[in-house]
Amino acid sequence: MALWQTTRFSLDLTRPLVMGIVNNTPDSFSDGGQHHSPGAALRHAEKLLKDGAHILDIGGESTRPGSPPVPENEELQRVLPVVKEAVRLGVPISVDTNKAAVMQAVLDAGADIINDVWALRQPGAQATVAAHPRCGIVLMHMHKTPLDMQQTPMAGDPVPQVLDFLQQQTQALLAQGVDTTRIAWDYGIGFGKSVAQNFALLARQQDLLALDFPLLAGWSRKSALGHVTGLPVEQRLVPSVAAALLAVERGARIVRVHDVAETVAALAVWQAMHDNG
Repeated sequence: MALWQTTRFSLDLTRPLVMGIVNNTPDSFSDGGQHHSPGAALRHAEKLLKDGAHILDIGGESTRPGSPPVPENEELQRVLPVVKEAVRLGVPISVDTNKAAVMQAVLDAGADIINDVWALRQPGAQATVAAHPRCGIVLMHMHKTPLDMQQTPMAGDPVPQVLDFLQQQTQALLAQGVDTTRIAWDYGIGFGKSVAQNFALLARQQDLLALDFPLLAGWSRKSALGHVTGLPVEQRLVPSVAAALLAVERGARIVRVHDVAETVAALAVWQAMHDNG
C-alpha cells in the first residue's frame, strides 16, 4: 500500500494525495459547463496544479444521479484533446471513463490511471486495462447505474456488500495478470446509497482496508453532505474538506476533490499534527 503503480509514476502513498477534478462536461452535478471545452478544461487543470493537486482526473461524462450515457465519439471528442495536452504537465493523469475504446485511446495518449465508476464491468473494459503493462486502476462500487441508482438505493449494511464487490472485481483483474500495486478502491459515495449508508461507509472505512488496497475517497460536494448540512452544492466547501479529512484519518490515501487549494491546506495541518505527535 506504500506505492501505487501508474503508467509513468510510482506514487508514494505514505502521505495522502489530492486528486483534482477536471470535468469537461455540460452537466456534472457541481460544475457542469464551467470547463466545457478542451481549452477551458486545460486551464482549469493548470489552476488545480498551482493549487497543489498531485493527480488530475479528467472526465467527459457526467455520472450524477439520473444522467444518461454519453456516446463514445462525443466522450472522446471531449476528453482526448485534454489528455494529450495534460500528459505534458508532469503529474499523473487519470481519466474517469467506463468505455473500453475511450480507455484505449487515452492510454495510447499517455494517461496514467483509469478511474471507472463501473469497476470495469462494461464490455471490453477489463481486458483493455489488463493488457496495459502499468496503468493505475480505480475500481469503484456502484449500485445499479447513474440513470437509476438513487431511485432505489441498495438495501442493508453497505460495508460487507461493498467489500465483497470490490474483492470480486479485484480477483478478476488479478486472474488476468494485473499486479496488485496497480489497483486502488473507491467505495462510491452517492452511487446508489442512502445518506445513512454513505456515512456508515465513512465511519467504518477501515473495514475496507483489510486487503491492503489503497482507498480513494470521493466526498467532494456530494448530496449526502448537503443532506446533513442543508447547504446547496455551491456552498459545500467546508463539509467537503471535513469529509476528506475524516476519510484520510480513517485510512484513505487519495481524496478526489473539486476544491484543491482548501483541501491541500487542511491536509497540511493534519500532516503537521501527525509529524509532531
